[in-house]
Amino acid sequence: MAAPTTLGFARSDRSTVGLEWELALVDADSGDLRQAADAVLAAVADEPKVKPELLANTVEVASGVCRTVGEAVADLAATLDRVTTAAAPLRIDLMGSGTHPFAHWARQKVTDKARYATLIDRTQWWGRQMLIFGVHVHVGIEDRAKVLPVSRAVMTVFPHLQSLSASSPFWAGEDTGYASNRALLFQQLPTAGLPPGFDRWDQLEQYVGDMLHVGVIEEFSELRWDVRPSPQFGTLEVRVADGATNLAEIGSISALTHCLVEHFSAELDAGRPLPTMPPWYLQENKWRSARYGMDAIVITDADGAEELVTDSVAGWLDTLAPVAQRLGCADELDAVHQILRRGASYQRQRAVARRHDGDLSAVVRSLVAEMRAGHPL
Repeated sequence: MAAPTTLGFARSDRSTVGLEWELALVDADSGDLRQAADAVLAAVADEPKVKPELLANTVEVASGVCRTVGEAVADLAATLDRVTTAAAPLRIDLMGSGTHPFAHWARQKVTDKARYATLIDRTQWWGRQMLIFGVHVHVGIEDRAKVLPVSRAVMTVFPHLQSLSASSPFWAGEDTGYASNRALLFQQLPTAGLPPGFDRWDQLEQYVGDMLHVGVIEEFSELRWDVRPSPQFGTLEVRVADGATNLAEIGSISALTHCLVEHFSAELDAGRPLPTMPPWYLQENKWRSARYGMDAIVITDADGAEELVTDSVAGWLDTLAPVAQRLGCADELDAVHQILRRGASYQRQRAVARRHDGDLSAVVRSLVAEMRAGHPL
Protein backbone atom coordinates (compact mmCIF):
# COMPACT_ATOMS: atom_id res chain seq x y z
CA MET A 1 0.00 0.00 0.00
CA ALA A 2 1.01 3.60 -0.56
CA ALA A 3 1.60 6.01 2.29
CA PRO A 4 -1.70 7.41 3.59
CA THR A 5 -2.50 11.05 2.89
CA THR A 6 -3.12 13.21 5.92
CA LEU A 7 -6.51 14.83 5.51
CA GLY A 8 -7.21 17.82 7.68
CA PHE A 9 -10.81 18.82 8.30
CA ALA A 10 -11.55 22.53 8.40
CA ARG A 11 -13.33 23.95 11.42
CA SER A 12 -17.01 24.42 10.72
CA ASP A 13 -19.87 25.44 12.95
CA ARG A 14 -22.35 22.65 13.50
CA SER A 15 -25.19 22.40 10.99
CA THR A 16 -24.34 25.48 9.02
CA VAL A 17 -25.53 24.98 5.45
CA GLY A 18 -24.39 25.89 1.94
CA LEU A 19 -25.96 25.07 -1.41
CA GLU A 20 -24.62 24.59 -4.93
CA TRP A 21 -27.01 24.50 -7.91
CA GLU A 22 -25.96 23.54 -11.43
CA LEU A 23 -28.04 25.35 -14.05
CA ALA A 24 -28.39 24.75 -17.79
CA LEU A 25 -28.17 27.60 -20.31
CA VAL A 26 -30.86 27.14 -22.95
CA ASP A 27 -31.60 29.07 -26.10
CA ALA A 28 -34.67 31.24 -25.56
CA ASP A 29 -35.95 30.44 -29.06
CA SER A 30 -35.11 26.78 -29.70
CA GLY A 31 -34.90 25.47 -26.14
CA ASP A 32 -31.64 23.68 -27.00
CA LEU A 33 -28.52 24.10 -24.89
CA ARG A 34 -26.22 27.07 -25.53
CA GLN A 35 -22.45 26.82 -25.16
CA ALA A 36 -22.33 30.29 -23.63
CA ALA A 37 -21.08 29.96 -20.07
CA ASP A 38 -18.04 32.14 -20.82
CA ALA A 39 -20.24 35.03 -21.96
CA VAL A 40 -22.58 34.73 -18.98
CA LEU A 41 -19.70 34.45 -16.52
CA ALA A 42 -18.01 37.49 -18.06
CA ALA A 43 -21.18 39.50 -17.49
CA VAL A 44 -21.13 38.64 -13.76
CA ALA A 45 -17.35 38.54 -13.36
CA ASP A 46 -17.51 40.35 -10.02
CA GLU A 47 -19.76 37.66 -8.51
CA PRO A 48 -17.71 34.84 -6.92
CA LYS A 49 -20.83 32.77 -6.27
CA VAL A 50 -21.21 31.97 -10.00
CA LYS A 51 -18.74 29.43 -11.37
CA PRO A 52 -18.04 27.40 -14.51
CA GLU A 53 -18.68 23.69 -14.69
CA LEU A 54 -17.50 20.76 -16.84
CA LEU A 55 -19.56 21.78 -19.87
CA ALA A 56 -19.84 25.19 -21.51
CA ASN A 57 -23.65 25.00 -21.31
CA THR A 58 -23.64 25.10 -17.49
CA VAL A 59 -23.07 27.57 -14.67
CA GLU A 60 -23.10 26.79 -10.97
CA VAL A 61 -24.73 29.17 -8.51
CA ALA A 62 -23.63 28.80 -4.87
CA SER A 63 -24.79 30.27 -1.60
CA GLY A 64 -22.52 31.45 1.15
CA VAL A 65 -22.20 29.70 4.51
CA CYS A 66 -25.63 30.15 6.09
CA ARG A 67 -27.38 29.38 9.37
CA THR A 68 -30.67 28.30 7.83
CA VAL A 69 -31.88 26.81 4.56
CA GLY A 70 -34.13 29.82 4.09
CA GLU A 71 -31.12 32.12 4.28
CA ALA A 72 -29.23 29.93 1.79
CA VAL A 73 -32.15 29.88 -0.66
CA ALA A 74 -32.50 33.66 -0.41
CA ASP A 75 -28.79 33.98 -1.15
CA LEU A 76 -29.20 31.72 -4.20
CA ALA A 77 -32.19 33.74 -5.35
CA ALA A 78 -30.25 37.01 -5.29
CA THR A 79 -27.41 35.54 -7.33
CA LEU A 80 -29.86 33.82 -9.67
CA ASP A 81 -31.45 37.19 -10.42
CA ARG A 82 -28.06 38.55 -11.47
CA VAL A 83 -27.37 35.61 -13.75
CA THR A 84 -30.86 35.80 -15.27
CA THR A 85 -30.39 39.48 -16.00
CA ALA A 86 -26.98 38.84 -17.57
CA ALA A 87 -28.28 36.00 -19.73
CA ALA A 88 -31.41 37.74 -21.04
CA PRO A 89 -29.69 40.01 -23.64
CA LEU A 90 -27.99 36.89 -25.03
CA ARG A 91 -31.41 35.25 -25.60
CA ILE A 92 -30.53 32.66 -22.96
CA ASP A 93 -32.90 31.23 -20.36
CA LEU A 94 -31.89 29.36 -17.22
CA MET A 95 -33.23 25.84 -16.68
CA GLY A 96 -33.00 23.46 -13.76
CA SER A 97 -33.29 19.70 -14.23
CA GLY A 98 -31.18 16.56 -13.85
CA THR A 99 -30.83 16.33 -17.64
CA HIS A 100 -31.91 18.34 -20.68
CA PRO A 101 -34.91 16.60 -22.32
CA PHE A 102 -33.60 16.52 -25.89
CA ALA A 103 -30.07 17.98 -26.19
CA HIS A 104 -27.47 15.51 -27.46
CA TRP A 105 -24.32 14.91 -25.42
CA ALA A 106 -22.06 14.67 -28.49
CA ARG A 107 -22.71 18.30 -29.44
CA GLN A 108 -21.67 19.82 -26.10
CA LYS A 109 -18.37 21.64 -25.56
CA VAL A 110 -16.10 21.07 -22.58
CA THR A 111 -15.02 24.09 -20.53
CA ASP A 112 -11.44 25.08 -21.30
CA LYS A 113 -9.78 24.10 -18.02
CA ALA A 114 -6.95 21.61 -17.51
CA ARG A 115 -8.82 19.54 -14.89
CA TYR A 116 -11.78 19.03 -17.24
CA ALA A 117 -9.55 18.17 -20.20
CA THR A 118 -7.80 15.57 -18.05
CA LEU A 119 -11.14 14.09 -16.96
CA ILE A 120 -12.39 13.76 -20.54
CA ASP A 121 -9.08 12.37 -21.77
CA ARG A 122 -9.20 9.66 -19.13
CA THR A 123 -12.89 8.77 -19.20
CA GLN A 124 -13.52 9.24 -22.95
CA TRP A 125 -17.04 8.25 -24.09
CA TRP A 126 -18.49 8.07 -20.58
CA GLY A 127 -16.91 11.38 -19.60
CA ARG A 128 -18.44 13.08 -22.63
CA GLN A 129 -21.83 11.69 -21.56
CA MET A 130 -21.87 13.83 -18.40
CA LEU A 131 -24.62 16.11 -19.66
CA ILE A 132 -26.16 16.20 -16.19
CA PHE A 133 -27.03 18.76 -13.54
CA GLY A 134 -27.30 18.38 -9.76
CA VAL A 135 -27.70 20.08 -6.40
CA HIS A 136 -25.10 19.73 -3.64
CA VAL A 137 -25.94 20.42 0.01
CA HIS A 138 -23.08 21.08 2.45
CA VAL A 139 -23.83 20.70 6.16
CA GLY A 140 -21.27 21.75 8.75
CA ILE A 141 -19.85 19.03 11.03
CA GLU A 142 -18.16 20.36 14.13
CA ASP A 143 -16.16 17.22 14.92
CA ARG A 144 -14.27 15.16 12.34
CA ALA A 145 -15.02 11.99 14.32
CA LYS A 146 -18.70 12.39 13.40
CA VAL A 147 -18.25 12.68 9.65
CA LEU A 148 -18.03 9.02 8.62
CA PRO A 149 -20.75 7.69 10.99
CA VAL A 150 -23.13 10.42 9.83
CA SER A 151 -22.21 9.74 6.21
CA ARG A 152 -23.01 6.03 6.58
CA ALA A 153 -26.34 6.89 8.22
CA VAL A 154 -27.26 9.35 5.45
CA MET A 155 -26.72 6.55 2.94
CA THR A 156 -29.63 4.65 4.51
CA VAL A 157 -31.98 7.48 3.43
CA PHE A 158 -30.27 8.07 0.10
CA PRO A 159 -33.26 6.78 -1.95
CA HIS A 160 -35.64 9.18 -0.23
CA LEU A 161 -33.64 12.19 -1.41
CA GLN A 162 -33.11 10.72 -4.87
CA SER A 163 -36.79 9.90 -5.40
CA LEU A 164 -38.06 13.30 -4.23
CA SER A 165 -35.57 15.23 -6.37
CA ALA A 166 -35.72 13.01 -9.48
CA SER A 167 -35.92 15.27 -12.53
CA SER A 168 -34.16 13.43 -15.37
CA PRO A 169 -36.56 11.08 -17.14
CA PHE A 170 -35.50 12.12 -20.65
CA TRP A 171 -32.17 11.67 -22.40
CA ALA A 172 -31.28 12.80 -25.94
CA GLY A 173 -34.94 13.02 -26.88
CA GLU A 174 -36.14 9.73 -25.43
CA ASP A 175 -37.98 8.73 -22.30
CA THR A 176 -35.54 6.46 -20.48
CA GLY A 177 -38.13 4.81 -18.24
CA TYR A 178 -36.13 6.09 -15.25
CA ALA A 179 -37.09 8.83 -12.81
CA SER A 180 -33.43 9.80 -12.40
CA ASN A 181 -31.36 8.83 -15.41
CA ARG A 182 -28.71 11.24 -14.10
CA ALA A 183 -28.04 9.00 -11.09
CA LEU A 184 -27.01 6.06 -13.24
CA LEU A 185 -25.12 8.13 -15.80
CA PHE A 186 -23.00 9.86 -13.18
CA GLN A 187 -21.87 6.65 -11.50
CA GLN A 188 -20.13 5.57 -14.72
CA LEU A 189 -17.23 7.86 -13.84
CA PRO A 190 -14.54 5.80 -12.06
CA THR A 191 -14.58 7.93 -8.89
CA ALA A 192 -18.33 8.63 -8.74
CA GLY A 193 -21.28 6.77 -7.25
CA LEU A 194 -21.82 5.36 -3.78
CA PRO A 195 -18.95 5.98 -1.35
CA PRO A 196 -16.98 3.18 0.29
CA GLY A 197 -18.28 2.56 3.81
CA PHE A 198 -15.24 3.63 5.79
CA ASP A 199 -15.42 3.05 9.55
CA ARG A 200 -12.40 5.16 10.50
CA TRP A 201 -10.79 8.34 9.21
CA ASP A 202 -7.43 6.63 8.74
CA GLN A 203 -9.08 4.21 6.29
CA LEU A 204 -10.20 7.19 4.22
CA GLU A 205 -6.68 8.63 4.39
CA GLN A 206 -5.22 5.31 3.25
CA TYR A 207 -7.69 5.15 0.35
CA VAL A 208 -6.85 8.68 -0.77
CA GLY A 209 -3.13 7.93 -0.50
CA ASP A 210 -3.54 4.83 -2.63
CA MET A 211 -5.61 6.63 -5.27
CA LEU A 212 -3.06 9.44 -5.47
CA HIS A 213 -0.20 6.94 -5.69
CA VAL A 214 -1.63 5.02 -8.64
CA GLY A 215 -2.80 8.16 -10.44
CA VAL A 216 -6.56 7.69 -10.19
CA ILE A 217 -6.94 11.18 -8.71
CA GLU A 218 -4.74 14.24 -8.36
CA GLU A 219 -6.70 15.82 -5.50
CA PHE A 220 -9.44 14.87 -3.06
CA SER A 221 -12.17 16.78 -4.90
CA GLU A 222 -11.88 14.32 -7.79
CA LEU A 223 -13.63 11.74 -5.60
CA ARG A 224 -17.13 12.49 -6.85
CA TRP A 225 -19.11 10.33 -4.44
CA ASP A 226 -22.82 10.85 -3.89
CA VAL A 227 -22.10 11.60 -0.22
CA ARG A 228 -18.60 12.68 0.75
CA PRO A 229 -16.66 14.57 3.40
CA SER A 230 -15.49 17.99 2.28
CA PRO A 231 -12.27 18.53 4.26
CA GLN A 232 -11.78 21.98 2.70
CA PHE A 233 -15.02 23.30 4.16
CA GLY A 234 -15.49 21.09 7.21
CA THR A 235 -18.78 19.75 5.90
CA LEU A 236 -20.56 16.63 4.81
CA GLU A 237 -21.47 17.18 1.16
CA VAL A 238 -24.64 15.43 0.00
CA ARG A 239 -24.62 15.27 -3.81
CA VAL A 240 -27.61 12.98 -4.29
CA ALA A 241 -30.22 15.35 -5.70
CA ASP A 242 -30.97 15.86 -9.37
CA GLY A 243 -30.96 19.46 -10.53
CA ALA A 244 -33.90 21.32 -8.96
CA THR A 245 -36.31 23.03 -11.33
CA ASN A 246 -37.25 25.83 -8.92
CA LEU A 247 -36.24 27.59 -5.72
CA ALA A 248 -39.09 26.20 -3.62
CA GLU A 249 -38.07 22.60 -4.23
CA ILE A 250 -34.38 23.27 -3.74
CA GLY A 251 -35.46 24.62 -0.35
CA SER A 252 -37.50 21.57 0.59
CA ILE A 253 -34.94 18.99 -0.56
CA SER A 254 -32.17 20.92 1.17
CA ALA A 255 -34.19 21.20 4.39
CA LEU A 256 -34.74 17.45 4.45
CA THR A 257 -31.01 16.89 3.90
CA HIS A 258 -30.09 19.45 6.54
CA CYS A 259 -32.44 17.92 9.11
CA LEU A 260 -31.27 14.36 8.46
CA VAL A 261 -27.62 15.29 9.04
CA GLU A 262 -28.45 17.19 12.23
CA HIS A 263 -30.68 14.34 13.44
CA PHE A 264 -27.92 11.79 13.04
CA SER A 265 -25.42 14.15 14.66
CA ALA A 266 -27.71 14.52 17.68
CA GLU A 267 -28.16 10.75 17.87
CA LEU A 268 -24.39 10.38 18.09
CA ASP A 269 -24.26 12.97 20.87
CA ALA A 270 -26.87 10.98 22.77
CA GLY A 271 -24.78 7.82 22.49
CA ARG A 272 -27.26 6.01 20.28
CA PRO A 273 -26.04 3.86 17.38
CA LEU A 274 -26.63 5.21 13.89
CA PRO A 275 -28.30 3.08 11.21
CA THR A 276 -26.21 1.36 8.56
CA MET A 277 -26.94 -1.02 5.69
CA PRO A 278 -24.92 -3.58 3.76
CA PRO A 279 -23.51 -2.15 0.53
CA TRP A 280 -25.68 -4.46 -1.58
CA TYR A 281 -28.82 -2.96 -0.05
CA LEU A 282 -27.52 0.55 -0.66
CA GLN A 283 -26.80 -0.24 -4.31
CA GLU A 284 -30.25 -1.78 -4.75
CA ASN A 285 -31.88 1.28 -3.18
CA LYS A 286 -30.01 3.57 -5.54
CA TRP A 287 -31.23 1.61 -8.54
CA ARG A 288 -34.82 1.34 -7.30
CA SER A 289 -35.16 5.05 -6.57
CA ALA A 290 -33.52 5.98 -9.88
CA ARG A 291 -35.82 3.64 -11.79
CA TYR A 292 -39.14 4.11 -9.99
CA GLY A 293 -38.81 7.45 -8.21
CA MET A 294 -41.84 8.11 -6.05
CA ASP A 295 -43.15 4.61 -6.70
CA ALA A 296 -40.00 2.89 -5.42
CA ILE A 297 -40.27 0.30 -2.68
CA VAL A 298 -37.06 0.86 -0.75
CA ILE A 299 -35.12 -1.15 1.81
CA THR A 300 -35.28 0.70 5.10
CA ASP A 301 -32.95 -1.17 7.45
CA ALA A 302 -30.17 -3.73 7.68
CA ASP A 303 -32.72 -6.51 8.24
CA GLY A 304 -34.19 -5.92 4.78
CA ALA A 305 -37.52 -4.36 5.77
CA GLU A 306 -39.19 -2.59 2.84
CA GLU A 307 -41.59 0.32 2.47
CA LEU A 308 -42.98 2.54 -0.27
CA VAL A 309 -40.60 5.48 -0.36
CA THR A 310 -43.36 8.07 -0.02
CA ASP A 311 -44.63 6.37 3.15
CA SER A 312 -41.11 6.26 4.53
CA VAL A 313 -40.57 9.94 3.73
CA ALA A 314 -43.83 10.80 5.54
CA GLY A 315 -42.57 8.97 8.62
CA TRP A 316 -39.28 10.81 8.50
CA LEU A 317 -41.06 14.17 8.25
CA ASP A 318 -42.76 13.44 11.56
CA THR A 319 -39.48 12.39 13.17
CA LEU A 320 -37.64 15.45 11.87
CA ALA A 321 -40.26 18.09 12.73
CA PRO A 322 -38.55 19.02 16.06
CA VAL A 323 -35.18 19.12 14.29
CA ALA A 324 -36.58 21.50 11.70
CA GLN A 325 -37.87 23.79 14.45
CA ARG A 326 -34.39 23.82 15.95
CA LEU A 327 -32.76 24.57 12.59
CA GLY A 328 -35.28 27.21 11.56
CA CYS A 329 -36.48 25.36 8.46
CA ALA A 330 -39.90 24.08 9.54
CA ASP A 331 -41.68 25.70 6.58
CA GLU A 332 -39.19 24.33 4.04
CA LEU A 333 -39.36 20.83 5.51
CA ASP A 334 -43.15 20.94 5.58
CA ALA A 335 -43.07 21.75 1.85
CA VAL A 336 -41.81 18.21 1.22
CA HIS A 337 -45.46 17.22 1.79
CA GLN A 338 -46.29 19.12 -1.41
CA ILE A 339 -43.91 16.91 -3.39
CA LEU A 340 -45.57 13.85 -1.86
CA ARG A 341 -49.02 15.17 -2.85
CA ARG A 342 -48.27 16.66 -6.26
CA GLY A 343 -45.40 14.53 -7.49
CA ALA A 344 -41.76 15.10 -8.33
CA SER A 345 -40.33 16.94 -11.32
CA TYR A 346 -39.91 13.81 -13.46
CA GLN A 347 -43.66 13.20 -13.15
CA ARG A 348 -44.52 16.78 -14.14
CA GLN A 349 -42.17 16.56 -17.13
CA ARG A 350 -43.79 13.38 -18.38
CA ALA A 351 -47.25 14.92 -17.93
CA VAL A 352 -46.24 17.91 -20.08
CA ALA A 353 -44.85 15.59 -22.75
CA ARG A 354 -48.11 13.61 -22.82
CA ARG A 355 -50.19 16.78 -23.15
CA HIS A 356 -48.06 17.90 -26.11
CA ASP A 357 -47.94 14.58 -27.99
CA GLY A 358 -44.34 13.89 -26.95
CA ASP A 359 -42.98 17.33 -27.90
CA LEU A 360 -40.00 17.74 -25.56
CA SER A 361 -39.62 21.41 -26.51
CA ALA A 362 -42.77 21.91 -24.45
CA VAL A 363 -41.05 20.19 -21.52
CA VAL A 364 -38.15 22.64 -21.77
CA ARG A 365 -40.59 25.55 -21.80
CA SER A 366 -42.26 24.18 -18.67
CA LEU A 367 -38.90 23.85 -16.91
CA VAL A 368 -37.93 27.42 -17.81
CA ALA A 369 -41.34 28.58 -16.57
CA GLU A 370 -40.83 26.81 -13.22
CA MET A 371 -37.43 28.46 -12.86
CA ARG A 372 -39.00 31.89 -13.42
CA ALA A 373 -41.95 31.20 -11.12
CA GLY A 374 -39.76 29.83 -8.33
CA HIS A 375 -42.14 26.97 -7.58
CA PRO A 376 -43.65 23.89 -9.29
CA LEU A 377 -46.26 24.52 -11.99
